Amino acid sequence: MTVEPWNARVITVSDGVAAGAREDRGGLAVRDALVAAGAAVDRMVVSTDGVDAVEAALNEACAGFHGLVVTTGGTGFGPRDLTPEGTLAVITRQAPGLAEAMRLVNPLGRLSRGVAGSVDRALVLNVPGSPKGAVECLDAVLDVVPHALDLLGGDTAH
Repeated sequence: MTVEPWNARVITVSDGVAAGAREDRGGLAVRDALVAAGAAVDRMVVSTDGVDAVEAALNEACAGFHGLVVTTGGTGFGPRDLTPEGTLAVITRQAPGLAEAMRLVNPLGRLSRGVAGSVDRALVLNVPGSPKGAVECLDAVLDVVPHALDLLGGDTAH
């Protein structure tokens, strides 16, 4: 089993935060929720919106990393909300059950296009940019994340 704390990283996807025009409330809320769940958050970064920017940020965050990478923002229907597309360019296996569970926890979740999946030994989750929505989505799946990380790390004994 995973020995706590397990590792996590946060990527805030927002043109406004990247430009310094908006405070990163979503990223801070995600970090706090992860720490409360037993994670050691070793990196928080900000990416602009867009497929290429998200893809690059995820590639950097996942390279050689065994842990959870959470993106916050860019999962809706806005023209620049392309986090799922950038994520799909990086993940090698989707985890639709996690994405579905996150969508079920809040009424606006039905508007989320966020995806979940793995890249080698990293698990990637897309959550909304709003602090409340991001934490609600995380809370829906955090109980199974340590086991998922064990499995990704090669511990398949049950």
